[in-house]
Amino acid sequence: MKHFLNTQDWSRSELDALLAQAAAFKRSKAGDQLKGKSIALVFFNPSLRTRTSFELGAFQLGGHAVVLQPGKDAWPIEFKLGSVMDGETEEHIAEVARVLSRYVDLIAVRAFPKFQDWSFDREDQVLRGFAKYSTVPVINLETITHPCQELAHILALQEKFGTSDLRGKKYVLTWTYHPKALNTAVANSALTIATRMGMDVTLLCPTPDYILDERYMGWAEQNVAESGGSLQVSHDIASAYAGADVVYAKSWGALPYFGNWEQEKPIRDQYKHFIVDEAKMALTNSGVFSHCLPLRRNIKATDAVMDSPACIAIEEAENRLHVQKAIMAALANQ
Repeated sequence: MKHFLNTQDWSRSELDALLAQAAAFKRSKAGDQLKGKSIALVFFNPSLRTRTSFELGAFQLGGHAVVLQPGKDAWPIEFKLGSVMDGETEEHIAEVARVLSRYVDLIAVRAFPKFQDWSFDREDQVLRGFAKYSTVPVINLETITHPCQELAHILALQEKFGTSDLRGKKYVLTWTYHPKALNTAVANSALTIATRMGMDVTLLCPTPDYILDERYMGWAEQNVAESGGSLQVSHDIASAYAGADVVYAKSWGALPYFGNWEQEKPIRDQYKHFIVDEAKMALTNSGVFSHCLPLRRNIKATDAVMDSPACIAIEEAENRLHVQKAIMAALANQ
């Protein structure tokens, strides 16, 4: 039984097949691949695109989605083994995952980090707990990575460039300012999938403190070795943007400051100029711009960039629906 926890767990040929199926679903949205099947969507955090696209995707393929919010409309869940459950949690993941597995054909989980201790958060305890005890496939709706977003992003790029082969494209993953520290999930995933597709990837961030976790840097290096392309880290805006074919923006918190965000804030406040604007995009090779959304306009990117023909963020958001249908269909019919 195969889960969809990270794209790194899937072969390139498997990912290509998902993208091809997603493109087919985009051309014709109705299907019966989930007829008589169901999926539990377990949300520990808010959602707009993820919940909407998964619920609609299941419906369009003939399936049924059940949405659960532990701590709100479902019992709070304990994940630690050996814990004495005398606090707020009412039941253990060992029971939750196995019971849901008796009801549904797929389980999907969205659970952000706690932002207090990266050594703990990087273990992805909630997602891994579901995967450990579930007897049906588990899908990552975003935890410390966001693999569904990865595929939506790549499909949008393939459409924009008119080819499934993205090798040789200069890809800039740029940190942007945000008033508060955010999850590294999308940045981890963008780095992973861009290198997997053989692009020449530049990670642009203000200081070495904003370099991503060694696990994802390691995956990126492994992908370069296997797929070609290149990987470099830059702290220089002009050289990073120069000649870029793709600019992908995301804000994230500096890992050394996890749990000490008040100390990080004065540092991040110095780098508001990392905003994606017309002057920076003018340095590119008529490059395309995208973001996973939601995006704070005139903080992460200007109105002019967001409203320009170069912006494919809306196409990427639409593609969430199509790639997730491909993922559900593949997993439900293993």
